[in-house]
Amino acid sequence: MFDEALVVLVRVIISFFSLLIYTRLLGKQEVGQLSFFDYINGITIGSIAATLATDLSSKAWTHWVGLSGYGLLTFLLQFITVKNRYLGKVLDGEPTVVIEDGKILEKNLMKMRIKVGEIMLLLRDRGIFDISQVKLAVLEINGNLSVLQKSEYLPVTPKDLNIHTTPSALSTEVIQDGIIIEQNLQQRKKDRNWLLQQLQVQGITEVHQVFYALILPNDQLYIDKYEDHVNKKSDMGDYHGPY
Repeated sequence: MFDEALVVLVRVIISFFSLLIYTRLLGKQEVGQLSFFDYINGITIGSIAATLATDLSSKAWTHWVGLSGYGLLTFLLQFITVKNRYLGKVLDGEPTVVIEDGKILEKNLMKMRIKVGEIMLLLRDRGIFDISQVKLAVLEINGNLSVLQKSEYLPVTPKDLNIHTTPSALSTEVIQDGIIIEQNLQQRKKDRNWLLQQLQVQGITEVHQVFYALILPNDQLYIDKYEDHVNKKSDMGDYHGPY
């Protein structure tokens, strides 16, 4: 019993690190960005890795060869689709227009084997309930629907109204868990003295009182203290029990 457990433990380690290496090699695509083939291929690789770890009725190396084969073939296909645009379209498919000027393109739906109801669901998911507002709808290779509304239905932007806005930028963490992040301060061309002065303006005498602090895009300092003194906390739950 102990020997079997030890063998499984060793195989788990081999399977775990093999899977880790292959997933790193194959990139950082999110699940929502995967094509159907990539999704099924990922499930297959995971299944082989699980079998490698727990199937003691066969030798580990055969499963490891199968896992490596799937990983390397997937990596090779990714390389080919990046280098060769035509083969990339053959292997991954290409986006398809399914709605144009408010009209459904039935032939394209038949080609993609997609029901009209599924397209309407995807439109509603994008907040569009009136198909006549759609200028162009494209079904992407990962199954998502990209929608361009007609210009008269697009939201008004500050540019349309000639309103001056602050340029978009990232906020920068400068304090976390009461510890000053010096490198981030330097990136924003600030120093410790500036930070301490800003804290004093808001009545904070010690850095360890601060849970989290950000320099906002407008150079203002956002501060969240450990003790927030919120008068009334919002509660979205409906359970009033002791736990």
